[in-house]
Amino acid sequence: MKRTENTMKKRLSKKTLISVCTLIAVLLVLIIWTIWGNTALMVSTVTVSSNRIPAAFNGFRIAQVSDLHNAVFGENNAELLQILSECKPNIIVVTGDLVDAEHTDIDVALDFAKEAAQIAGTYYVTGNHEASLSQYDELKAELENTGVVVLEDKAMQLEYNGDDITLIGLSDPSFTLKGNMFGEVPAMVDTKLRGLIGDKDNYTILLSHRPELFEAYVICGVDLVFSGHAHGGQFRLPFIGGLVAPNQGLFPQYDAGLYTKGDTNMIVCRGLGNSIIPIRFNNRPEIVLLELIAE
Repeated sequence: MKRTENTMKKRLSKKTLISVCTLIAVLLVLIIWTIWGNTALMVSTVTVSSNRIPAAFNGFRIAQVSDLHNAVFGENNAELLQILSECKPNIIVVTGDLVDAEHTDIDVALDFAKEAAQIAGTYYVTGNHEASLSQYDELKAELENTGVVVLEDKAMQLEYNGDDITLIGLSDPSFTLKGNMFGEVPAMVDTKLRGLIGDKDNYTILLSHRPELFEAYVICGVDLVFSGHAHGGQFRLPFIGGLVAPNQGLFPQYDAGLYTKGDTNMIVCRGLGNSIIPIRFNNRPEIVLLELIAE
C-alpha cells in the first residue's frame, strides 16, 4: 500500500513539475513576443482607387507616421527613418501625438521631423498630446523651421505632375474643447470641414488625429482620411481586434486598417509609440504606405 502511495506521489510530482515548466515556458514566450512586438517596426501597404483621383496622381505614394510619443527606433530613430526612405514616398504625413505630454522630449520629435523632411515633403497635424503640451508653440515653430508643413485647420492644394488635389489638416479638438457631452466635437469638426473643403470637384485628403469622428468626415464628403489615436486598440485579440482605444472605450469600432463608407475611405494607423498604457500586445508599431490609383 505504501509503495503504491509513493508511486502515485512521484507521478503527481512529475506531472506538477511538467505543468510548472510548461507554464514558465509559455510565459517566457509571451514576454519575448511582447518585447519584440513593441520594437519590431512593420509597414502596412494599402491601395485606394477612385475615379476622382486625377490621372497625374496615379501611383502617388503616401507614407503615414502616427503616435510616435517620443519613441525611438534605433539611434536617433535611424531604423524608422531608413524604413521610411525605403518606402520611397512622394509625401509623408504625420497624424498627431508626435510627442508625449507626460514624458516630453521635443528634441526627439524635432530630430525625427528634420530627417523625415529630407526624405519627402512632410505634413503634420496635432494630436491630443500636443494640446496638453506647454511647449507646443516652440514645437510648432521648430517643426516649420525644419521644413515640415504644419496644417492647423488649413487647406492647401497639393500639386503633382501638372494637376492637384486638396490636402486638409485639422487641429486636434482638445485645443478647443475638453469634453463631448452634447456632441460638441462632431459639430465643430463638421463646421470646420465645410469651411475648408472648398472646390468639391477636387479629390480631398484629410489629416485628422481622431478616427472616432469618421461619420463627420463622411457627411462632409471627404474622399480619404489619415488618422491615428487608437493605438491599434493597444492589445489585439485574435479574431476580435483591438481591446481598448481613447475616446472609443472597449472593443473600439475604428482601431486599425482601412474603413469605407460611401465614397469616403479612412486609414487608421496603429502608430508607433505608447503612452498611458506602456506596452502593446500582438500589435506591432506600424508605418502605413498608401498608394493612390486613378480609375
